[in-house]
Amino acid sequence: MPKQINVALIGNPNTGKTSVFNSLSGLNQKVGNYPGITVDKKEGICKLPRGVKAHIIDLPGTYSLNASSLDENVVIELLLNRNDKDFPDVAVVVSDVENLKRNLLLFTQIKDLEIPTILVINMSDRMAYKGITLDIPFLEKELQTKIALVSTRKKLGIDELKELITNYKELSLKPSLAASEIDKDYFDKLRKAFPNQLLYKLWLVITQDVNFGNVNRNEVQAIDSFKTKSNADLKRLQQKETIKRYQFINNTLKKGQTIDLKTAKDLRIKLDRVLTHKVFGYVIFFVILLTMFQAVYDWATYPTDFIDESFASLANWTKNTLPPGAFTNLLAEGIIAGIGGVMVFIPPIAILFLFIALLEESGYMSRVVFLMDNIMKRFGLSGKSVVPLISGNACAIPAVMAARNIESWKERLITILVTPFTTCSARLPVYVIIISLVIPKGSFLGLNYQALTLMALYIIGFMTAIISAYILNKVLKIKSKSYFVIEMPSYKVPLFKNVALTVLEKTKTFVFEAGKIILAISIVLWFLASYGPGEQFNDAENIIKTENIALSGDDLEDKIAAHKLEHSYIGIVGKAIEPVIKPLGYDWKIGIALVTSFAAREVFVGTLATIYSVGSSGDDEETIKSKMAAEVYSNGDKVFTLASGISLLLFYAFAMQCMSTLAIVKRETNSWKWPMYQLVGMTLIAYVAALIAFQVLK
Repeated sequence: MPKQINVALIGNPNTGKTSVFNSLSGLNQKVGNYPGITVDKKEGICKLPRGVKAHIIDLPGTYSLNASSLDENVVIELLLNRNDKDFPDVAVVVSDVENLKRNLLLFTQIKDLEIPTILVINMSDRMAYKGITLDIPFLEKELQTKIALVSTRKKLGIDELKELITNYKELSLKPSLAASEIDKDYFDKLRKAFPNQLLYKLWLVITQDVNFGNVNRNEVQAIDSFKTKSNADLKRLQQKETIKRYQFINNTLKKGQTIDLKTAKDLRIKLDRVLTHKVFGYVIFFVILLTMFQAVYDWATYPTDFIDESFASLANWTKNTLPPGAFTNLLAEGIIAGIGGVMVFIPPIAILFLFIALLEESGYMSRVVFLMDNIMKRFGLSGKSVVPLISGNACAIPAVMAARNIESWKERLITILVTPFTTCSARLPVYVIIISLVIPKGSFLGLNYQALTLMALYIIGFMTAIISAYILNKVLKIKSKSYFVIEMPSYKVPLFKNVALTVLEKTKTFVFEAGKIILAISIVLWFLASYGPGEQFNDAENIIKTENIALSGDDLEDKIAAHKLEHSYIGIVGKAIEPVIKPLGYDWKIGIALVTSFAAREVFVGTLATIYSVGSSGDDEETIKSKMAAEVYSNGDKVFTLASGISLLLFYAFAMQCMSTLAIVKRETNSWKWPMYQLVGMTLIAYVAALIAFQVLK
């Protein structure tokens, strides 16, 4: 049986590497983290000709092997360590036909590591449009490699690429050029001092702070002592190396690539003039956001209601079909209610991720980042801070990790501290259900009130992040300078396959990661709400019957259930914190949901679903929304009013309420000090904002 080969997909950002990965692996992929660090590790399985299987690793995008970020370190450390289980048998360098000159720098560096290397020239379908012709045999000869012309959009070249990967042993290991000629004497001495080590690997070890793979400790110390050149001299040599590589690339492309400027049609410049315009650019972005939030409500309503009603019916069927007892109650009120609390939010979250994927795939997201840089500068943030702040709309955890690309520690720290203010998808379940309860369904100029409210919450979160950054910038007295550099990729019609895989992957992550937490907490809550200490809980039936002689049937059962819930373990916890949250307009049941949702914000709704399921013996087919709408205080006043609803929305807009984000902040800052400041600060802001809102609106 043929062995499985390791394939590393490497390339600059925006070369379509992910599209090539999706074309090779399809649904046979998974995302995790590299051991000990918070960098995404994307891997998949591909079936090759003649029964060979390939284990494909989609490495983080990097412009060269001169690392300047944690992401780029991951690439270098894997390529230097032949003992790593993921060390590639073959490297596939993905380039973009429109940016071949820049992409080939990384290719020539990898070739110097003597790893079998294939060059993929992606987006080949744009060659005619851009007036580009390539002499592939000449390029293969000069670059000492095999080239696959690929168009993932037109599904061209993937089979040829698979064939080249299968025959990787036939690839030349010769470097494309003799880079050591930049200082022949120095490299000759280095070669003689370490005859058993690869020369370019030694050069990377000397010039960069990375893990050294199979170079042992004594050799590393010997290499350190070999650093006879100053850091300034080494930097100059690196610059000479880059210049020499580009000279080789320029000479190669002069003969191997022809660009007919008369044929080249460029709509990109015209679109950029509009989409990055200092006025129209912001207007267009605002309209796109408004459309996105309108769609979250309009498109998600029917599937959300269907899922909600289906789980209510399933819980009712379970209670009526299975024998009465603790197990049936656990199943109906704990497990089914918990799963329903997860599944009901799949439609709006999938729609949100759909829009984000479309914006990224089309190339528009980079324009948004560029556009917002003008605002960022005024508040003391790096332009690169825009990436975490915008990606925070999906999830704060990868957004905090995205701040690694900010060179200045203080600017990076401020970005990490303020990013959780941006509205992540975990807040969406809370927003969706509270807005639907307290905001009317009317419209203004055709715009849904509920969609406008949702957008307002996103704007509030973003503005709070910006204002907080401004204050922190003054408090921490940041004086360091950094420069904002972002690549503007070509505009593309989004590939359905890429968008679908992104939405599926992100939604699946929500269901399984958040879902596990929500389900576990739902079961614990069911237990705490179904049992309690003392006579008030155990003798609830007699107590209620004595106090309410005239009641019978469902009314009596509801009173008994409510009394038992109030005196259960969870009821005792809720009553203990009620004095603190009562000024915000919350009862003890909402207080329990606030506490449990610290594990994950989206647990809030699942918690209330479980509590109301346990605390009600009326119509079992009531949905989560209808149970929340019907909830009243002892005096008959509704719990969820405009005042309490806005208070809750603002509390969740500002509060941290996310254990996972705190853990990531601790890992990224290497200290518990900053996440604790973050937790206390955000909670205080949330409490004060919610307090003012309720007291003004009640």
